[in-house]
Amino acid sequence: MTALIPSLMAAGFYLGGTLYQVHCLSKRLAVNINVLRLIGVFALAVHALSLYLQLSAGPGLSLGLFNAASLIAWLVIALALIASFRAPVASLLIGLFPLALVTCLLALLLPDHGTILIAGQPGLLVHILLSILAYGILTIAAFQATLLAVQDYQLKHKHPTRFIRTFPPLQTMESLLFQFLLCGEALLTLALVSGFVYLDNMFSQGVAHKTLLSCLAWVVFAILLWGRFFRGWRGSNAIRWTLAGFLLLVLAYFGSKLVREFVLPL
Repeated sequence: MTALIPSLMAAGFYLGGTLYQVHCLSKRLAVNINVLRLIGVFALAVHALSLYLQLSAGPGLSLGLFNAASLIAWLVIALALIASFRAPVASLLIGLFPLALVTCLLALLLPDHGTILIAGQPGLLVHILLSILAYGILTIAAFQATLLAVQDYQLKHKHPTRFIRTFPPLQTMESLLFQFLLCGEALLTLALVSGFVYLDNMFSQGVAHKTLLSCLAWVVFAILLWGRFFRGWRGSNAIRWTLAGFLLLVLAYFGSKLVREFVLPL
């Protein structure tokens, strides 16, 4: 069985979820969160099947650039849907569904160049899973920070759009952001610790830049959380530090993969 059909089905569900939200906004209708969750569950189910077929295509885990992006997008959607049962995060899905749509199609259409052998290496598998979880949570935090920036800008200039009016209050948005950041920082800490414990050399030539950038991202998020709890940082400070830390993580993971898989082989 190939990943073609489940990938196209997943893309179709993500597109349907996006169009449903856009339709509700254009008609000034409230989004039915149960409908959105149902679409998301169907999308995740077929996306998971396509990921299984793509990741297990080789002798190890086929975690090249686009497969990894698709896996993280799947996790981000799953976490957002779970979070929607206890927090008003449905507005994030209007940006997350298209992200999952694009990464799912890229993983299908473009070849995978990176294989990781994990047989007999449970520590490596733990490190990979913790890293992906950390990236997933911090990706949600970055989307939350972006929406918070848009909301803050429009409220300050006193011309909120119809889309912004669907957001929770600014204080709730900030509280959610720091909840995601705290959880993501904890997972990133565990991912880095597991890397230093289970991997032979986290500063070897092939992964030194990835380790350094990930550690810098950890420091950025740690400073931001310290500033929040001891200095009361909020608003633009929180947004800038969140996006800066997330950019470092993107460069650490996807930047290094892009160079190794598409630039160096040429």
